[in-house]
Amino acid sequence: MKRNRIGRTDVEVTDISFGTSGIGNLGREVTDAEAMEVLHHAWQGGIRYFDSAPHYGRGLAEQRLGTFLKPLAREQFVVSTKVGRVLTPGKDLVEADGFVHPLPNAVHYDYSGDGIEAALEGSLERLQTRHIDIVFVHDIGCYTHDGDNEGHRTALLDSGLDRLQKLKDKGTIRAYGLGVNETGICLDLLRETEMDVILLAGRLTLLDRSAEDQLVSECRERSVSLILGGIFNSGILATGPVDGAWFDYAPASSDILQKVRALKAQTDAAGVPLASAALHFARSHPAAASILLGTARRSSLQRNLEALATPLPPECQTLVQASQATLRRAGEP
Repeated sequence: MKRNRIGRTDVEVTDISFGTSGIGNLGREVTDAEAMEVLHHAWQGGIRYFDSAPHYGRGLAEQRLGTFLKPLAREQFVVSTKVGRVLTPGKDLVEADGFVHPLPNAVHYDYSGDGIEAALEGSLERLQTRHIDIVFVHDIGCYTHDGDNEGHRTALLDSGLDRLQKLKDKGTIRAYGLGVNETGICLDLLRETEMDVILLAGRLTLLDRSAEDQLVSECRERSVSLILGGIFNSGILATGPVDGAWFDYAPASSDILQKVRALKAQTDAAGVPLASAALHFARSHPAAASILLGTARRSSLQRNLEALATPLPPECQTLVQASQATLRRAGEP
């Protein structure tokens, strides 16, 4: 599997990576055995970069990932997690934030230096490691926080980013950046500070290419890597425009359904499943250092790996290419 360097750091990630929200019981309860099975299958498939977050099952995904990675030599894999949410002991819950039977932890937002370090200490314990390769500032921005975002942004700029740099200087982390669902906050903070990488969910996909407008070129100019999450846009690029299909964490609008029908007509004409085209678009994008595959099902992971291993026919290549302007900005012919 191809490896790509993150920013100007010495961190290298496989161009396909594994996202762990599913093994945090997102949407359904997953057994420990199921979680270990899909993680093992990812490893057998050549994936050596795993992404997690305290948000995923209030620490459950990190805990399961840590159990899986513990017997492995630390230099063999790259792991990332996120800061911005701090977990503290709480009560048992049936469901929280879409995660079923999460760990009994309470959660609060804190993007200050102290909050970031507290979040990281918890993650280090659950992941059973002495250092984290990549740390993402999770869900900063108006998409998540709306009117409360200015206070969180101020905390991050006042002390949070400085603390991340100090942790990087100490070797506790090796790279840091943002993990978000919107391009606006990325452009804002790129102009305020230096960072190594952005994990961008849902904004550089076969359906939603809004990151191509400005963010791709800004990242290239500043040597900031992009990791792509949400490549199925909450499911609609996997399921197609069916009744009840979801886009951007909500039922798809009629406008989105119409756009996906048009995309599916093109992929059907080329004899390629819509989901395969979505996977190839993300992986082949010149700005992408890695694409996240997030599932708790071994069968789903295998299906996606097989799709990525199957070359697209020539008639589908144009559909999955980035815009020509983006290709030029990324230095491609």
